[in-house]
Amino acid sequence: MQTMSGLLGELAPEQRERLRALGREVAFEAGARIFEEGSTADRFWILHTGTATLDMHVPGHRNVVIDNVRHGELLGWHWMFPPYVWTLGSEAASPVRALEFDAHSVLVLCDEDQGLGLALTRAVAAVIGERLQRSRNRLIDLFGPYAPHSRI
Repeated sequence: MQTMSGLLGELAPEQRERLRALGREVAFEAGARIFEEGSTADRFWILHTGTATLDMHVPGHRNVVIDNVRHGELLGWHWMFPPYVWTLGSEAASPVRALEFDAHSVLVLCDEDQGLGLALTRAVAAVIGERLQRSRNRLIDLFGPYAPHSRI
């Protein structure tokens, strides 16, 4: 078995296997929309290969790419917390292969195995913190006082 990195690597081996059993392999072609800002967050992905962008709608402009998600990383965390709505959109920047999880099934597993639920919540919280910092830095680059206006 390969070494786990990213979100799955934060879980104990038995927790990792219980979670992986709920996943299914999926693929997205480059340019495919994975989810839309404002839609229901009812699933999430752990990327095996490729890159997905996280973008936000800016009125009067094209969607602005805020971050990139890569191999081993979690794509989507809004499924874990009410109101279960995506605050960003996502697109496959290159062909993506990923493990997709149904949020409801994972939340039921977390209720049944509270140790796994706590470990997963902590791992997702770490992802959220990192993404918020990366998003903040990207927004400063895009819209800060020295940002070139042609980049919008």
